[in-house]
Amino acid sequence: MRTNIANTNIDYPSSGNAQRSRLATSLTLAAMSLGYGVVQLDVTIVNTALHAMGTALGGGVAELQWVVSAYTIAFAAFILTAGALGDRIGAKRVFMAGFALFTAASLACALSPNASVLIGARLIQGLAAAILVPNSLALLNHAYPDEKQRGRAVAVWAAGASLALTAGPFVGGGLITLIGWRTIFLVNLPIGLVGLWLTWRYTDETTRSRAREIDLAGQCAAIGALGALAGAIIEGGAIGWRHPAVIAAFVAAAVLAVLFVWREQRTAQPMLPLSLFGNRLFALTSVVGLLVNVAIYGLIFVLSLYFQEVNGLSAWWTGLAFVPMMGAVLPVNLLAPRVSERIGAFRTMIVGACVSALGCLGMLGMAPGTSYWAIAVQMIAISGGLGLLVPPLTSTLLGSVEKARSGIAAGVLNATRQTGSVLGVALFGSLVAGSFMTGLHASLIIAAVVLLLAATAIWRSAPADG
Repeated sequence: MRTNIANTNIDYPSSGNAQRSRLATSLTLAAMSLGYGVVQLDVTIVNTALHAMGTALGGGVAELQWVVSAYTIAFAAFILTAGALGDRIGAKRVFMAGFALFTAASLACALSPNASVLIGARLIQGLAAAILVPNSLALLNHAYPDEKQRGRAVAVWAAGASLALTAGPFVGGGLITLIGWRTIFLVNLPIGLVGLWLTWRYTDETTRSRAREIDLAGQCAAIGALGALAGAIIEGGAIGWRHPAVIAAFVAAAVLAVLFVWREQRTAQPMLPLSLFGNRLFALTSVVGLLVNVAIYGLIFVLSLYFQEVNGLSAWWTGLAFVPMMGAVLPVNLLAPRVSERIGAFRTMIVGACVSALGCLGMLGMAPGTSYWAIAVQMIAISGGLGLLVPPLTSTLLGSVEKARSGIAAGVLNATRQTGSVLGVALFGSLVAGSFMTGLHASLIIAAVVLLLAATAIWRSAPADG
């Protein structure tokens, strides 16, 4: 009898601990989804506000490109260091610091008196976003050691971002119309506070690697190369491709890129371990991530301008125009892991890229005054293909490296994706800076070609079992 009582007393806390563990894991996923979601929210919500910000602060397409690109340049350039920093001192600490910085920078954006201050605050936001994304993935990888569970958790994580992408245009358009463009940055404040509390309360710290050093020289070269390249493309569309400043920026970008590679090959603790690219799956997912973001985020920028500048839609109606496109990503994100389990991750990615490419080609008939309903299906196809592609892409990359390097691996994937975003906005924005519709059609063709190149790369690298 005593033995039974003793056993019963032991079982109760064991069951309670298991329930608490499941709750903590679920709330960790919620916190990580908020972190990624707030990063993605600023993609669509800011694009919806382009016309309002341009009218209030002055400037043309080039200034609006800098408002968008300042965020993505800092995001892409710092994300590798952020991943390494999480590996060194703990992903939880770094993630919470990033969330606090993002929240503060959002307040600075809302209070910006001119375009220069806004661009500076957006740079800080991008830095904070770079901290949030790779460390959220590292914490998920730590919380979900089982591959199947991790794949589903990543799908939920991506779905949270998709929900933010969907809500961004709708919420942003309403706020801009009712109150003003500055409020689009204030919505980040309650999200940041909730995310910080959940992380502090429920998330476990990752294993720290004190031997992991920060490659400051490589970081500086990366910032310079990406910033010079984006600046050359943006200003080339504004002041001409043969302008001495544009040519000098292209040369500087090339030189700094070579110096970056040279540095990474020789340092003992590189910011970007080039040896990772010896892994076929790792190299493939990184390249595909870059190509996909060139197409998708470049198109989001120019379509925002098309709706507002060409068709004269208000911020509210522009936001509504993007809701079906962004809304398609969420259910497809949740469906993607199950599709991958049935037909294989590689086939799922190929289908997603091809669907998005067909959506781009279907929009080539666009002209000033084209009915929204004539292009809505193609917009949904573009985003639906993205929703099908990203979860297996992310899970495949995380599964290609050992857990000790999950932070830097996640950083590389997101660095390549954000580099693609920078290049897409810079390139497509420069194309529409002259003849808008000619540039828009060229952007659609380039986007389709890039997506088909991504599908081809996946097909050629896929294992026999898909």
